[in-house]
Amino acid sequence: MSLQENKALVHRFVEKVQNQHNLAEIDELFSPNFVDHSGSTNLSGIEGTKMFFTMIFTAFPDMHFTILKQIAEGDQVMTYKVFHGTHQGIFMGIPPTGNQVSFEVMDILTIHEGKITDHWTVADNLGMMQQIGAVTAPGKG
Repeated sequence: MSLQENKALVHRFVEKVQNQHNLAEIDELFSPNFVDHSGSTNLSGIEGTKMFFTMIFTAFPDMHFTILKQIAEGDQVMTYKVFHGTHQGIFMGIPPTGNQVSFEVMDILTIHEGKITDHWTVADNLGMMQQIGAVTAPGKG
């Protein structure tokens, strides 16, 4: 696939799966051997990916990403985006707070034969946990 096709595939993932919460798209976009290298979950493969997004969609039912920048090189696409959502369901054992959250995320996805095979991420998890009230900001408590 070309760099533009790889970027379009990742854009489709963000729009269809992450923003429209369409889990069926995962079957089309992800390799059965998909591996999440982010360390935040041990869930890989198509079913593990669906379980992860089901948990996120339950915790943040209005979850939406805004893509700020995409860069493609070789078989990888880096997407810099902002997560927006309201904490309305249990997240990592934390009961819903109703708090709005917004934080930056960078993903790197590897594409092979038109499927997403690997994922790495860097996100402001501390900022997100502060926004939902799970931890106190330094100097505030």
